[in-house]
Amino acid sequence: MALFITDECINCDVCEPECPNGAITQGEEIYDIDPDLCTECVGHFEVSQCIEVCPVDCILVDPSHKETQDELMAKYKVLVGRD
Repeated sequence: MALFITDECINCDVCEPECPNGAITQGEEIYDIDPDLCTECVGHFEVSQCIEVCPVDCILVDPSHKETQDELMAKYKVLVGRD
């Protein structure tokens, strides 16, 4: 599953540089996570780095973008060019 940022985001800017896939960007009011780029850090780290650094716990699993660990790994391989 991809992650998403709730409206409890305080725009603290700590999550964006932690994303190894560049999936997090500044949105109109809060940060956004692109589900096409989010692998929940699968392939890079054991845990999602944005969740680890978020001071207000506003980053959650997005139930509208369900993906298995295998699907996340396949997405990671495409993103880094390791087909």
